[in-house]
Amino acid sequence: MKKNSMIRPLIVIGLLLCLLSPLWAQPSYETAPTTAEAPQTILFTDSTGREVELPANITRVAPSGPAAQMILYSLAPDSLIGWGTKPSEVQKQYMDEKYWSLPVFGQFYGKSNTLNLEALIEADPQVIIDLGDKKASHKEDMTGVQEQTGIPTIFIEANLNTFPDAYRKLGKLLGKEEKAEQIAQYIERTVAMAKENAAKIPEDQRVSVMFGTGPTGLDVNAKNSIHADVIDVIGAVNAIEVPNVSSKGGGNTINMEQLMMFDPDVILFNEGGPYQTVADDPLWQGLSAITEGRYYEIPSAPYNWLASPPSVNRIIGIPWLGNLVYPQLYDLDMVAEAQKFYSLFWHYDLSEAEAKALLKNSTLK
Repeated sequence: MKKNSMIRPLIVIGLLLCLLSPLWAQPSYETAPTTAEAPQTILFTDSTGREVELPANITRVAPSGPAAQMILYSLAPDSLIGWGTKPSEVQKQYMDEKYWSLPVFGQFYGKSNTLNLEALIEADPQVIIDLGDKKASHKEDMTGVQEQTGIPTIFIEANLNTFPDAYRKLGKLLGKEEKAEQIAQYIERTVAMAKENAAKIPEDQRVSVMFGTGPTGLDVNAKNSIHADVIDVIGAVNAIEVPNVSSKGGGNTINMEQLMMFDPDVILFNEGGPYQTVADDPLWQGLSAITEGRYYEIPSAPYNWLASPPSVNRIIGIPWLGNLVYPQLYDLDMVAEAQKFYSLFWHYDLSEAEAKALLKNSTLK
């Protein structure tokens, strides 16, 4: 009897231990908290409506061409791993030397396709970004580039109306939101100023402007060319109207007889044009803009202030051309404006002497 009476308590204790052991085995949630992992990719809907999977952290970008590289350089130069077109010697003067020797990929699509696929693959970009005016073929073009390269490819519409939104989207993608917001607000203020001033100009007082390109000055960016849209933005009138307007190369070619009929109030020449010789050229002396000194050379370093290509460089062209054509409305210190723009967009501290040199043929005579 004593033996059995001793066994029973032991059995009870054993059963209790079996029941309690699952509770002791539970993990301590206080000492081992769980954390959500950051996403590795995101889905981005570009301006063509394409949904593209992109890395969540983008640090290596290939621009699709010169217009794209200009915008990307202004926001995040260290994200660029190559150029669409190699910087010229003049352009190099306004950028850090560390960017000079980046590989050149060429133009990615279109009739001017010069893509160096080997150089692109070797550079190993995470994404190809195209920026500029939207074309009917853009969706097809972006899909084609992505299929050819195997690299995510997106297009963001970027023109005088959409630049602020484009910068904000880029800023979010590239982790440069604060800088993007600074640029976007600068553009918004500049365009708003131009629209406000343009609204004050009666139709019969609008100045007519010719934008001449090339060595003769008779290649022109005519009315409705995207290369000449700053003329419209400031409330002036493009003096040159032609059929089949071209927005490529040097634009449309006219002759001197046609120019005499158009008789623009103001004439603009690209650098390398006939600015230095027209005052003494009998052919040009029949134009009041020449005889009365209303002709100017467009500042062109590191990029032309109105076009070539028509990208974010046009933003400094708005106050410059407005100040030139309607000084009573703009009344700006263009040296100070240029210094502000070059610091914000080109990461370059433009000196007063450099600004005055840029403007030497580009201010009221």
